Amino acid sequence: MRKIEKSKADAYFREKNTYMVIFFIVWFVVSFGTAAFADSLTDIQILGFPFHYFMGAIGALATFIILLFANAIVGDMIDKKYGIDDKRNEEISAGKVLDH
Repeated sequence: MRKIEKSKADAYFREKNTYMVIFFIVWFVVSFGTAAFADSLTDIQILGFPFHYFMGAIGALATFIILLFANAIVGDMIDKKYGIDDKRNEEISAGKVLDH
C-alpha cells in the first residue's frame, strides 16, 4: 500500500472533520432548536400542523436522512479530491493484494 504524505493526510482529515462539524450543527439546530423555540414557532403552519410539531414528527427525521446522503456525497467528493481509491482499499482489506 502506498504511503500518503502527512500534509496531504492532515488536509484530508481536516476537510472531512470540517464537514462533519457542519452536519452536526445542522442536526443540532433542527433537532433541538425547534424544541427550544416551540412556543414562538406555534404560529407557523406546515400542512396544517404547527411548525414545531411538524419538525418533531417528520422534519427532523427527513433532515437527518438528507444529512446522511449529503455526508456520503461530500465524502466521496473529498476522497476523489485527495486520490482515495475505494476499489483498491476494498482489495487490500479483503486480503487479495499483498504489497511489500
